[in-house]
Amino acid sequence: MSAAAPPQQPASIQRGIVKQVLSGDALVIRGQPKGGPPPERTICFSNIQAPKLARRANPNVEGSETKDEPWAWEAREFLRKKVIGKEVAFTVEYKAPGTGREYGCVYLGKDTSGENLTEAMIMEGFVEVRKMGLKSDDPAQQRLIQLEEAATQAKKGKFGDSKDSEHVRDIKWVIENPRHFVDSHHNKPIDAVIEHVRDGCTVRAFLLPTFEYVTVMLSGIKCPMFRQDSEGKQIVEPFAEEARFYTESRLLQRDIQIILEGVSNQNLLGTVVHPNGNIAEVLLREGFARCVDWSMGVVTCGAEKLRSAEKVAKEKKARIWKDYTPSTSSLNLKEKSFSGKVVEVVGGDSMLIKLDSGYKKIFLSSIKPPRAQNQDNENKDPKQRSRPLYDVPYLFEAREFLRKKLTGKKVNVEVDYVQPANQGFPEKTCCTVTIGGINVGEAIISKGLATVIRYRQDDDQRSAHYDLLLAAEARAQKKMVGLHAKKDAPIHRVADLSGDVMKSKQFLPSLQRAGKTEGLVEFIASGSRLRLYLPKSTCLITLLVSGIDCPRGSRPQGGVTVPADLFGEEALAFTKELCLQREVNVEVETIDKGGNFIGWLFVDDINLSVSLVEAGLAKVHFSAERSNYYKVLQAAEDKAKKEKLNIWSNYEEPKEEEIKEEPTDRKISYKTVIVTEVTEALTFYVQNVDNGPQLEKMMEQLRQDMETNPPLPGAYKPKTGDLCAAKFSADGQWYRAKVLRVDGVTVTVKFIDYGNKEVASTSDVATLPSSYQTLPAQAVEYSLACVALPSDPDAKRDAEDALFNEIVNKQFSLNVEYKSPGMPEHASLQYPDTKDDVAQSLISQGYLLAERRRERRLAKMVGDYAKAQEKAKSERRNLWRYGDFTEDDAKEFGYKR
Repeated sequence: MSAAAPPQQPASIQRGIVKQVLSGDALVIRGQPKGGPPPERTICFSNIQAPKLARRANPNVEGSETKDEPWAWEAREFLRKKVIGKEVAFTVEYKAPGTGREYGCVYLGKDTSGENLTEAMIMEGFVEVRKMGLKSDDPAQQRLIQLEEAATQAKKGKFGDSKDSEHVRDIKWVIENPRHFVDSHHNKPIDAVIEHVRDGCTVRAFLLPTFEYVTVMLSGIKCPMFRQDSEGKQIVEPFAEEARFYTESRLLQRDIQIILEGVSNQNLLGTVVHPNGNIAEVLLREGFARCVDWSMGVVTCGAEKLRSAEKVAKEKKARIWKDYTPSTSSLNLKEKSFSGKVVEVVGGDSMLIKLDSGYKKIFLSSIKPPRAQNQDNENKDPKQRSRPLYDVPYLFEAREFLRKKLTGKKVNVEVDYVQPANQGFPEKTCCTVTIGGINVGEAIISKGLATVIRYRQDDDQRSAHYDLLLAAEARAQKKMVGLHAKKDAPIHRVADLSGDVMKSKQFLPSLQRAGKTEGLVEFIASGSRLRLYLPKSTCLITLLVSGIDCPRGSRPQGGVTVPADLFGEEALAFTKELCLQREVNVEVETIDKGGNFIGWLFVDDINLSVSLVEAGLAKVHFSAERSNYYKVLQAAEDKAKKEKLNIWSNYEEPKEEEIKEEPTDRKISYKTVIVTEVTEALTFYVQNVDNGPQLEKMMEQLRQDMETNPPLPGAYKPKTGDLCAAKFSADGQWYRAKVLRVDGVTVTVKFIDYGNKEVASTSDVATLPSSYQTLPAQAVEYSLACVALPSDPDAKRDAEDALFNEIVNKQFSLNVEYKSPGMPEHASLQYPDTKDDVAQSLISQGYLLAERRRERRLAKMVGDYAKAQEKAKSERRNLWRYGDFTEDDAKEFGYKR
């Protein structure tokens, strides 16, 4: 690039800052600004020639790509590290005709007393001296020859013994697979040198030491741009030149690190980290850039810092924010932050919250749930009902994700913004919802079950954690889950049987045979009328709850609203609280003439019919007399009448001529038993010790008979309810059993002398001779008296384990205390040696709850159990380890006194 200087007059000394090093013998020097961008001049060193750097191919010119000349990169780097960004003094000796290039001498510092850069490059052996045109009588020019000879003798730089090929870079000008390239660097900082600044937020750089040439757009921000209009004229957006100068003066040819974070077309997204900090933050803080949502999701170095920096610029109204007007919120602190219990998940982005003041519907901020695609209406069946929840891909999965996580749980709510009513849609309160420190919006987006709403750049009405949502969406896209998956979306083919008599009749037999069927309560029309989704049968049904007469709430009919029956709204609220969007079990009995199913509904083993009657919100219907639950319903109604609850508030007990007094003394008649089994419902089976010898003798005789005359495989066809002989898998011995269920080649049996159940093969059951059927079943089922079970499933399992370990295969003294309709007899157990009460011991350990009973004869036992419970509570044992859960949150935790 250099040439020997012709004779001329001494040049004047000028000063500037080195902006860029073009090669080992050429610099771009920036002068002092005068009201605009500072002037720039390219100065080539006189009398020397530096190796030429590689040149990228011009797509319009074939063969235009060149490689480095040996030592070109080392020469450029030596000079770059020495002078970039520093003040220099220079003299221009002459300007080449035609090209207009200026040649001269550059000194490091403010005047010519500083280091001569031409001589420095010669001494390091990076350049050659052009001897043609040098004057023999000019000591300065002759000194250049002497310096070159000294570098040659010292074998410095290109005069050394190393091979030239070792000093030529292998440059990768094009990245073939940008996505794979970014992933391979795992968001780790990479050393780099910035070679060009296209605009304030886009740079080109060499990655070191591999020399990949990359274009990097700063993640999460955008500066004013240089663009072309339709006629090809360049349009410069306000502050575009200032932003580029700001970035250029700080990054160009500086040693920096780049964190690659994403891909946009063939450009890479990343964060450029200077020793003084993140350039993106500085650009935002100075008002040269704004945050952009489309790339904010990939930011790994703290998106919140970028938002904070932008906020500072907005507050100062700096540069691009000079006309910024902040939005104001009219919400007070109490309205902005609250907590409540989720009673219903309405869709993939909204829910109904129960507060002390009532109910409030809220929406998740900045969340867009799955939406229906525009379909050809001509191909749609006009008779087919629209069911968006099941028809829209992933909407059911989104709703189920929220329902399982939130329904019945207490959540914290932070209101981010209120979206005003628009185009017939009501006002929406948009919030960030958290449970256990987890952002619900972030969770559903990370599962790919929702997307993030994109806003205008000047729209601040968005989630306070918007960047976390964007990052979650980026992760979901990378994992290709949910809406971002390439596979087909799940299809839910659901038969809607509501009001369709013919279809309901087709499904009725299978639902009757199924016994208890799992379902999900989707809607509640009144206290005893519910709409259910049955997953196994893939159908929607309307269920009328059996056995009760329940008042109805207000309802539309014939274009008018029918007012609610007395206590109808209370019954509706009760059923909603207990059942809405809960997983339930249904026993279908029949259908009515309208195609509605009639049956029993259980939620957490609670019979809804019994609960409504017990709360005084329904009466026992005469149809319940032929059911298995009639006695329980009758007892619940009697209790509601006695307490004058709701519909029984004005009820008067019929006067009886004779009133039988309840016995005041507890009847005690202990018998010695051995416990053989504990069930999941915490009932237990016992054998009378006195009958032990007789049972052992019969079992021994049975096994001898079965061994002498082994049953023929397949000869016995088991039927439900049969007494049979069954082989127990644990010891391979035969025992008396009762057939509970037959499923093909397997049989569910209950060993009647021990109480345990087992699923056996048909080859392991046989006919029980009649001589072994005379002795009654020796395992008798009981429940512990005066205790209540915890409703929490985990606590219930702990109680079951504790009871099992405490009593199974051990001998106790048993006393029957009282009876309850539809339940095993309630009894107490005593340790034979210490006479301590088993139930009292388990209550004191915090596994069981004391039941409040009013019988005078049980007063002492109830009092002792209550004291044991207070002890467990004070010591925070098991059930009570988190404090007293039976006070304010009793209903929420499903606890009933």
